[in-house]
Amino acid sequence: MDELMPRARDELADLVAMRSVADPRQFPPEECRRAAAWVAEAFAGAGFDTHLADTPDGSQAVLGSRPCGHEDAPTVLLYAHYDVQPPLADDQWRTPPFRLTEVDGRWYGRGAADCKGNILMHLTALRALGDDVPVDLKLVVEGSEEQGTGGLEAFVPKHAELLRADAILVGDTGNVAVGHPAVTVSLRGMVNVVVHVDALPSELHSGMFGGPAPDALAALVTVLATLRDDDGATTVHGLPGDGRWPGAPYPAAQFRADAGLSPGAVLLGSGEVGDTLWARPAVTVLGIDCPPVVGSTAALVPRARARLNLRIPPGVDPYHAACALSEHLMAAAPWGVDVSVEVEAMGEPFRAATGGPAHQAMGEAMRTAYGRPASRLGQGGSIPLCTVFAETYPDAEILLIGVEEPQARIHAPNESVAPQEIADMALAEALFLRGYGALRKERTGG
Repeated sequence: MDELMPRARDELADLVAMRSVADPRQFPPEECRRAAAWVAEAFAGAGFDTHLADTPDGSQAVLGSRPCGHEDAPTVLLYAHYDVQPPLADDQWRTPPFRLTEVDGRWYGRGAADCKGNILMHLTALRALGDDVPVDLKLVVEGSEEQGTGGLEAFVPKHAELLRADAILVGDTGNVAVGHPAVTVSLRGMVNVVVHVDALPSELHSGMFGGPAPDALAALVTVLATLRDDDGATTVHGLPGDGRWPGAPYPAAQFRADAGLSPGAVLLGSGEVGDTLWARPAVTVLGIDCPPVVGSTAALVPRARARLNLRIPPGVDPYHAACALSEHLMAAAPWGVDVSVEVEAMGEPFRAATGGPAHQAMGEAMRTAYGRPASRLGQGGSIPLCTVFAETYPDAEILLIGVEEPQARIHAPNESVAPQEIADMALAEALFLRGYGALRKERTGG
């Protein structure tokens, strides 16, 4: 691993330099195509027969296979994605967002952790093993995961045999902290909606009409305020808000430190951090369309809208959640204004089965790589593809791993990765691939 890490750093720099945001409104599609071609070539160099496949949303997935030649060898599917979140405000970055830059021992850049660092985790593990891979390997690296357009979710069921595997390594999560390994076993699903408020035919002078006449922005604020109780907990009529996280606790002090909050900062909701983070709904206002402060005039706002993201725990159906959220928002309309809701996207929550040989092999591999036992985590994020994998391949074990940890600040300015996490997780993956075949053969009597 020590010998391979300089190459991993150089290649991660190449990948981060590609502005592969899968939104043509913001970045040229050529950037995603460049990234897809790079990934296909890199895995071809690691022994895979690779090709590009168009997905229904117009993006490209990199597919590959690498048989080991051993009779009755199990098959492991490696997953990651090469697309990234937009950088947001460049002036909030301490380094250029699309130039991998080392600061205080971490590598900064958009996608350095999510998810290009995980691509390098896979590649480095494979290079460490060389020809010593006693399992058949398959590969899928998608190009639109961050946009939630469902390209691969629609592709997988229609090409089930192409990606069928006994174990699926989803390289898109991470550890408790640097040096503390974990397998993610629970993911929240999500519902994205846009709520529209129409109050007036056009702008009206606030001095002549303000008071009796409703304005859309004040109405929108009133509607959004109903989504939280006095403790800040999410309250959507029809969705349970009392779930309990059954796994290891997430100490409040650790959460504050991970989030960059002061030691005395108030945390929202009631119950433990794990409850509110992984076992209960949580709504976030992602954006509001309304007049900006600079350039605003003394006028009532006729129309306003907001984009909301609702995270839902395992056990909650996203279609039911979308209906509940939409009905809640429309019922909260004040003063006779018109409120409508547009559902943009939905994703299923996920809970993994953990009793099989792949989970056992990964636990042993992580213990060896890190020198400590692995934890089982929940994640507040959503990966709808995991549910598609589970439904399409009900006998497959799904393991969510990766180089992302709280200090990585994924989706935010100043995203970074700890290079030691790439090295240690690549070592854990290499040990898993070497040990899984033998353990599965032993447990199945093959």
